[in-house]
Amino acid sequence: MCVALPCLAVSPQHGQLSGNGIEGVYRSGRRLLSRCRLRVHGREPLALQGRLLSADVAEFLAVVRIPSESGPDPEVVVERSRDAQGTERITLRSAAARTLSLPVEIVLGTDLAELGVIAAGRSGPELPASVHDSGLLWSAGPDGGGVGATVTADPAPHDALASAGVLRWDLELPPGASRTIELRVRARAARHGTEPAPGLSRPAARALVPEPGLECDDDRPAALVATAVGDLRGLLDRDPAYPADACLAAGVPWRCRMAPAEALWAARMVLPLTTRLASATLRSIARTQRTGPGPDFGHIPGPLRDAGPHLPAMCTGTEATLAFPTVVAEAWRWGLPERDLAELLPAVEGCLKWLRQAAGETVLLAEPGTPGFHRSETQAHAHRAALLGADVLEATGRPGAGFWRAWAERLRQRFRDQFWLDDPGGGRPAAGRLPGGRPVPQMGAGAAHLLDTGLLGGGKHAAGLLDKAQAEQLARLFDSPALHSGWGLRSLGAKEQGHNPFGHRSGAVRVHETVVAIVGLAAAGFEHEASSLLRGVLDASDRFGHRLPEMFAGVQRGAGSSPVPHPAACRPAALAAAASVRLAVVPAGIRPDAPGGTVALHPMRSVPLGAVQISGLSVGGEPFAVRVSRLGLGMVEEAGEGLQLGV
Repeated sequence: MCVALPCLAVSPQHGQLSGNGIEGVYRSGRRLLSRCRLRVHGREPLALQGRLLSADVAEFLAVVRIPSESGPDPEVVVERSRDAQGTERITLRSAAARTLSLPVEIVLGTDLAELGVIAAGRSGPELPASVHDSGLLWSAGPDGGGVGATVTADPAPHDALASAGVLRWDLELPPGASRTIELRVRARAARHGTEPAPGLSRPAARALVPEPGLECDDDRPAALVATAVGDLRGLLDRDPAYPADACLAAGVPWRCRMAPAEALWAARMVLPLTTRLASATLRSIARTQRTGPGPDFGHIPGPLRDAGPHLPAMCTGTEATLAFPTVVAEAWRWGLPERDLAELLPAVEGCLKWLRQAAGETVLLAEPGTPGFHRSETQAHAHRAALLGADVLEATGRPGAGFWRAWAERLRQRFRDQFWLDDPGGGRPAAGRLPGGRPVPQMGAGAAHLLDTGLLGGGKHAAGLLDKAQAEQLARLFDSPALHSGWGLRSLGAKEQGHNPFGHRSGAVRVHETVVAIVGLAAAGFEHEASSLLRGVLDASDRFGHRLPEMFAGVQRGAGSSPVPHPAACRPAALAAAASVRLAVVPAGIRPDAPGGTVALHPMRSVPLGAVQISGLSVGGEPFAVRVSRLGLGMVEEAGEGLQLGV
């Protein structure tokens, strides 16, 4: 899966595109090329290896047996590299002691179908091709007035058979020589010959998502972070109307557009690297905020999402509305420029105004579309938005900070009274309360948000919705086999009715929720439980080639087992990649306060990764680097002038 949005290339392990499933080269959600099969001497190469070189480039290695070979050793090696933008280089290398004459042909084809149609299994037959320049052209529509695609080749083919979609070459390879054929797939409007606007440039992507330096005794986090940063850059997409503000698409291949709640969460996770991505994301989402009169004023729209067998659908718009003040406040702590903060303040106030009206006098926030139902996770989001929103209002001289702190205290008391269920095992938080007050006792990884109190677990508001005894019990539950699969937290406990290890909200491991739990547990002092989850996620990333999907099956870990992929999971996915970056920073326990000119370190004394050195971070817009020794001692190695070490 090669991604550099709006471009995407989906290849099988052997590299031959056959048009099966979603194989192909895409741009802006349309398949430009579905078939690209190489034959040498009338034979397809024997595939040996396929691998990713980077987030946007894949490499395939194969050999070809030719009729003149006398022994078992192949004499012709085929190297192919294919990138997300649609450029493929095919290199044939000869190890023969004589000159070889190699007839080479490439069979091409496309249906120009949209990705959604392909995913639903409704794509049509391949379109007829015509000879164009040094390659082939396909157009949608009998008059050629629709969209189209071209494939051009360098060197130009010796023969082109448009009716079969075949390009042919007769290559001479002297001993030890090589020959390269380059194919370029491009989109165009067949009538006017124009091409869609390009995606983000590589320098611009690097500026929005810089890569940190990471060295530690465990070498897996560095590989995980390097892959995650490349994936995040590839998932950057921009609105044509506002090309300066690029945001993260949710994931490929199924969700190649921004989802507000997930984009905010991903930008929040990478704040240790930069505030620029958060700033661009916040501006883009603020433009969608409802500003007309009525009860929806200040709400950020978003679709409903399935919440499992025991809970009604959840509104991603509500999640985004509550996440918005949180991300603004945390970005400000990491060093969001004052001009950006001033630009975003009206949207923050709009979110808080909506929260005040939607919660009413009860201070409990009900789910839109389900009157009387209160989700535990949503109360945690509301509590965090109120506290962090109050910080921003106070710092900027806006009214309301005192009200929101008092409001958060009322919510905290009501939550502890109404959402905590006592039982002989020590109790548990309810997943929600149904109309009439009956609790939903089932629980899963979503309870991790009860530990997320700002700056992703810790900092100024570490009290949270739970008291100390309740937080200790939640930590024990997270460490139990019912919730901890060995690879991460299940979205629904294994002993709960309706558990399905492949259920998005009923048993699968959702990577970002597990990372939220890890950060919250570490900040609250439950390092044993945090370390166990951290090692589980790292072990899973090892099995997934250091490229974590957004979720995988919540099957219990056993001897010799591996995490099981989920068939509908995006990979790469913005949340999983951003969570991978955040995971590597957890052991340092960085608590920034750029406006106050301080930064505090609360490293994990259990040093789950051994000694760690992290550079390339940013606090207050200046480079920041930190080291944690094998004894769990933290030390700032680089910081901006004037930044003091806080408590």
